[in-house]
Amino acid sequence: MGRKVGVIAAVLVALVGVLAVYLYNRITVLDHEAVTDSVSVIYGAGGNVAVLRTQRGAVVVDTMTFPIQGRRILALAERLGGGPTQAVINTHYHADHTHGNPAWPAGTRIVSTERTRAYLDQFDSAFWEGPVAGSAPNDLFEDRHELRIGDKTVRSFHLGRGHTGGDLVVLFVEDRVLHTGDLFFNRRYPNIDLEAGGSVQQWAQTLESVLALDFDRVIPGHGPVTDRSGLLEFQRFIAELAAFARESAAAGMSLEETLAAASLEHDAAFEELSVPFLYKFDRDFAIRRAWEEASGAVRPVELGDPASGKL
Repeated sequence: MGRKVGVIAAVLVALVGVLAVYLYNRITVLDHEAVTDSVSVIYGAGGNVAVLRTQRGAVVVDTMTFPIQGRRILALAERLGGGPTQAVINTHYHADHTHGNPAWPAGTRIVSTERTRAYLDQFDSAFWEGPVAGSAPNDLFEDRHELRIGDKTVRSFHLGRGHTGGDLVVLFVEDRVLHTGDLFFNRRYPNIDLEAGGSVQQWAQTLESVLALDFDRVIPGHGPVTDRSGLLEFQRFIAELAAFARESAAAGMSLEETLAAASLEHDAAFEELSVPFLYKFDRDFAIRRAWEEASGAVRPVELGDPASGKL
């Protein structure tokens, strides 16, 4: 009996070790590819990171999920970007786009919308206390921001609500490349953060404003690099989802009835985005969030609304 227990314990230890190695590799391994001669994208466990190469050094958009990733992204970005980081831009407040920030030296310029900084303070304040307090965004804007670094122009825009209430998109002007953050999940079902001002009902119109910008290539928040056609495909899905949710709510349908009646057409090539035991963004999740907004079961909260606690 004692020998069996010992064997079982040894097997469990071995499995835990294998799992630890897998998770470490999953977190720390990064892939990258060139989008243009001056723009690269880094893929890993988190949102896509963009790196712009300038005459003075790197501009980095988003920093993934863990400080250990941030340290690896920093080293890779400064190699791809031609020198020290000149600025970091956070597209929105979620951990998988910001929690790598502490890897950058104190005093690094970190750009975001004012709304994103407020959401960080409201929903993620514990992470940004103590030694990492100086890693939160420190260069804030409301609607439009521009950096001119060496030979490159970087414009950031807050064009409306969608994934959250504070999303920005980043345009690398000379390279005609757009990083959308999580306003665009390329052939992935999106997260919809109603509690931080997100809105399915307003998302398609926000994307219409995004599509009015001057770009050719698109780096999504999640999924592979694409072009305008990929962004239009996602916009069609969001518009279809919003219309279906409005019709369901107007008919007084319950969530269960809504899920059963769903007959969406523009998500045929979509995949779920999930991490076991943490989250699962799939068709049912997207429909539920859209129904919650349209039916009033969950009310999107914007800054300035007394319910937000941020006036």
